Amino acid sequence: MTEAEATSRTGKRVLLAKPRGYCAGVDRAVQTVEEALKLYGAPIYVRKQIVHNKHVVRTLEAQGAIFVEENEEVPEGATVIFSAHGVAPEVYEQARQRSLKAIDATCPLVTKVHHEAKRFAAEDYDILLIGHEGHEEVIGTSGEAPEHIQLVDGPEDADRITVRDPNKVVWLSQTTLSVDETMETVARLKKRLPMLQSPPSDDICYATSNRQHVIKEIAPECDVVIVVGSRNSSNSVRLVEVALDGGARGGHLVDFAHEIEDAWLADARTVGLTSGASVPEELVQEVLAHLAERGFTDVEEVVTANERLTFSLPQELKRDMKAAAAARD
Repeated sequence: MTEAEATSRTGKRVLLAKPRGYCAGVDRAVQTVEEALKLYGAPIYVRKQIVHNKHVVRTLEAQGAIFVEENEEVPEGATVIFSAHGVAPEVYEQARQRSLKAIDATCPLVTKVHHEAKRFAAEDYDILLIGHEGHEEVIGTSGEAPEHIQLVDGPEDADRITVRDPNKVVWLSQTTLSVDETMETVARLKKRLPMLQSPPSDDICYATSNRQHVIKEIAPECDVVIVVGSRNSSNSVRLVEVALDGGARGGHLVDFAHEIEDAWLADARTVGLTSGASVPEELVQEVLAHLAERGFTDVEEVVTANERLTFSLPQELKRDMKAAAAARD
C-alpha cells in the first residue's frame, strides 16, 4: 500500500502553518551569539535567555555561551550580549561600570518601541504600555521612561488607568502580544480616553501578526493544534490562545515532539502545526515525523505570507568582525 493510499484510508492530515518559526530578530540574536563565540572565543556571557527557547539556549551553551541573569554575574572586562528582548538604560550603565564589552542583540522592532517611548516621554505624554507584567521586553521598554509609563496588562486592566491629561496620552505595546486582545484593550482604553493616540506604526511585530493570522486560517478545520515553543515565549503561548479562539477543538504547547501525548491525537483527523518565532525548524520536522508515525502522513502547508525581512548584526560586532578579517589579510 502506498503512502497516499494509507493516508486516504486513515483520513489523517496535518495542516502546517507558514509563516512559522524563526523571525528576523531571533535569527539575528542567535547569529550574534554564534559569531561572537567564533570571534572572541568561549566563554561568551549572555544576559537572560538570548531568545525564549530551551533548545536554542542548550545548543548555545554547548558551544560555550554562559547565560546569566544580571551583569553582576559577568567577570569584569568580559563580553556580554544583551538578549533580543531589550534592556533598560540602567543595564548599559551597569555594564559600563564593570568594564564589560556589551553587544546589543535587541530586536530592531523592540528598539523601535524604545525610541517611541523616549520620544513621547520627551514630549511629556502619559504612555500606556500594553503588555505582560514581568516580561523582559516590558521591563526594558518601561525602563526608558519609568516616570511616564503605566503598564496595561490586558483589557481588564484598562479601567484602572489614570492619566494627568486625557488629551496627551498614547498607547504602545509589547511586540509579541495577541493582535485581537491588544485591539480589545485599546478599545476599552478609548472608551475612557477618547483622545488616546496610537503609535506611529504598529508595535506588534510582523512575525507575531503573521503567525497568528495563519493559525486563524487553519484553526476552524483542526481537531487539535500543536504549537512548538517554550512556555516563557510570549508569542508561542499566544498562538495556542489564538488557535482555541479561532475554533480549534484543542491546543497544546510543546518544546519537543516527545512531549506530545497520544491522548491528544486519539480522535483527531486534522492536526494543525506551527511554531513560535524563536523555534528552529528542526523541532517542527521532528514533530512531523512523530505525527507521521501515528498515521498523520498527509501534510498540507498553508501559506498566508512570505517573509523576506532580515536584520544586520549589531554594529559593535560587525566592526570587530571587519577588523579581524582585515588583520588576517
